Amino acid sequence: MVMFNVTRKETAPIDGQKPGTSGLRKKVKVFTQPNYLHNFVQSTFNALSAEKVRGATLVVSGDGRYYSKDAIQIITKMAAANGVRRVWIGQNGLLSTPAVSAVIRERVGSDGSKATGAFILTASHNPGGPNEDFGIKYNMDNGGPAPEGITDKIYENTKTIKEYSIAEDLPDVDISAVGVTSFGGPEGQFDVEVFDSASDYVKLMKSIFDFELIRKLLSSPKFTFCYDALHGVAGAYAKRIFVEELGAQESSLLNCTPKEDFGGGHPDPNLTYAKELVARMGLGKSNTQDEPPEFGAAADGDADRNMILGKRFFVTPSDSVAIIAANAVESIPYFSAGLKGVARSMPTSAALDVVAKNLNLKFFE
Repeated sequence: MVMFNVTRKETAPIDGQKPGTSGLRKKVKVFTQPNYLHNFVQSTFNALSAEKVRGATLVVSGDGRYYSKDAIQIITKMAAANGVRRVWIGQNGLLSTPAVSAVIRERVGSDGSKATGAFILTASHNPGGPNEDFGIKYNMDNGGPAPEGITDKIYENTKTIKEYSIAEDLPDVDISAVGVTSFGGPEGQFDVEVFDSASDYVKLMKSIFDFELIRKLLSSPKFTFCYDALHGVAGAYAKRIFVEELGAQESSLLNCTPKEDFGGGHPDPNLTYAKELVARMGLGKSNTQDEPPEFGAAADGDADRNMILGKRFFVTPSDSVAIIAANAVESIPYFSAGLKGVARSMPTSAALDVVAKNLNLKFFE
């Protein structure tokens, strides 16, 4: 077993490290400044209670954007130095934001361990690349984002930090290979587990949706669809779910190879940036071209927002959530016992309000 030592490195506060509800987002050139990432990570560890760090299990993954692989290695070495017992990493460092939440809540290690939190490396729908954006946020043991009380502590810590702990001699872990690598440190064994994130995600999706019913729909000659991952993390799941599990044609998938720069595009699923999908769905197409699919969808970089399209028409997100809510109990097994409530953000349409009133559901804006 490879042994490692803990080093405490002197540092000084760096301005502007105040995280919002979506974490800390800056240009890659900012994050790669000396100690920038280190300060934020150590400030986060210091903001958490001891049981959430020492002897704990931590998830570290993200949308695969540029600098993620380096950041994963840095955070892993800092986790080891701060007394974390094990780190879970999605294969190739890829986990969508919803998948991270699910891993925290649902995944159980071979030794019975459960994650107490996660560092998610994403800047959502912002572009990626050496001259573009990077981001980091912390999710709690309930799978949700750190509340304001924690983010305020993190920010206060960034303004007073004097040192950070890191296991500099801990070897880099091969995040492309599934398996467990064990190391020995001052506080005992430290494990890094790289797991097949798609398998965990498929299992979760099968517990929510009726895969057999969807498989029958996709096998119908009357139904065609197209899915665009915009070279984001959703591509890590698309082939496994749509092609291998549901029997769709691989030609139904667009841009489903995750790339550090999202293929040079902007991973924001809207009519402006999802141009290839928009064209295939017949929005603005002439009658001389191929018949568009019946259904189309796209996801953003970390796969926590989407766009829905029909043949030659666009469904606004506020309408799509209303449609889902109206049909959830009958169509989605996970909601068969009923919805507890529905919510929308303030500037969106009132379609969901109407559904909530009609179905007598609790409604939140």
